[in-house]
Amino acid sequence: MVLIVGLGNPGSKYKFTRHNVGFRVIDKLAPLTLEGVVLAKPKTFMNLSGKAVKSLLKTYTLDPKNLIVIHDDIDLPLGKIRIVKNRGAAGHKGVQSTINELKSKNFIRFRIGIQPKFGKPKSPERFVLQKFNKKEEEIVKEIMKKTVEAIEMTLKEGIEKAMAKFNA
Repeated sequence: MVLIVGLGNPGSKYKFTRHNVGFRVIDKLAPLTLEGVVLAKPKTFMNLSGKAVKSLLKTYTLDPKNLIVIHDDIDLPLGKIRIVKNRGAAGHKGVQSTINELKSKNFIRFRIGIQPKFGKPKSPERFVLQKFNKKEEEIVKEIMKKTVEAIEMTLKEGIEKAMAKFNA
């Protein structure tokens, strides 16, 4: 069994913000038939995501190695994804919370780029809570499709094949 968790903030106020791309990918995965997969959108706020992830792993008696986390990444350009495993949080507070709670970083992460064209903003905390403009939203819709494809490949063919194809 695999637990796939999208990181984000609960509530309609945050639904289309940059920080909620993880939740949005879970919404795209939900209609698919994925055998042996549990999808989750924690009801905790982003910075406390680890508590929910830890509880879910305990509920389903899974190890972190059976975990996939999907989250926004301000260090990647908008429209890029990176698949990583067993890596640090690189400043992402939701991922850091997860690592801290699990006392492990041995899980797969799908990092979805949200960085604007002009580079990393001066106030990342404010930036991640903004909504995408129309042009950006089109890019986000495409990258969500690509992320779903990458997750399906990961589940069927393994992380190495997915990383080779989608991290290129």
